[in-house]
Amino acid sequence: MLPSPADQGSGLPDRRKALSTGTSKPSMPSQDHERGPRGLYAITPDQASPLQLLPLIDQALAGGIDALQFRVKRAPLADPERSASALRDLALQVKLRCDAFGVPLIINDDLELACEIGARGVHLGRDDGDPAAARQRLGKHRWLGVSCYNDFDRAVAVSAWADHVGFGSLFASSTKPAAVRAPLSLFARARSHDLHAVGIGGINRDNAAQVMEAGAQAVAVIADLFEDPDPAQAARSIRSRIQPGP
Repeated sequence: MLPSPADQGSGLPDRRKALSTGTSKPSMPSQDHERGPRGLYAITPDQASPLQLLPLIDQALAGGIDALQFRVKRAPLADPERSASALRDLALQVKLRCDAFGVPLIINDDLELACEIGARGVHLGRDDGDPAAARQRLGKHRWLGVSCYNDFDRAVAVSAWADHVGFGSLFASSTKPAAVRAPLSLFARARSHDLHAVGIGGINRDNAAQVMEAGAQAVAVIADLFEDPDPAQAARSIRSRIQPGP
């Protein structure tokens, strides 16, 4: 049985600890006080060499990111750096770094990897598995995030199992240039339905505050953070312009 964050997280700040364990069935969203990332939510760039990520992550953590998503895809056997065992080892190293800073680690797409290394949670896209089955596997203490793109009805539907939802692409994105665009008005609707929502897609230090003001609880940033020559300074710059929502 996986340990709960309360069992693991003696080093986590109080604001990240669960206030109660709750009594809900495993099919329900997390009973933690926090349902997902708040503030600056860094997502690792998939196109980078996996072994080059660690120094970038170290700098981002030093700059004060609030959460990190490990987004590195597996590749054919011809690429040993992206084999299942190599990515597991890399994810473990990333988790140790996040733990040292009290920063929650979320694994992209890979439910089993998230469970194996004791990550804070997992994030699933449209084709990455059934949210109900993922919630059953995760239990009630870990976060489940689900991409909803520009589909508010999907967000409401998956909230039966998901702790938080992601809307985007909010702006033109170099990471996914063909991604569907999502309006900022989705965040006000999410708040009216008590949904914890994260914004993603083309977010940078110039528009991050706009997303938070629209009602997002977190902004997911990739390029403006990890493509900057100084990720630590980039993180500080972005965080100085946003205020996590209540």
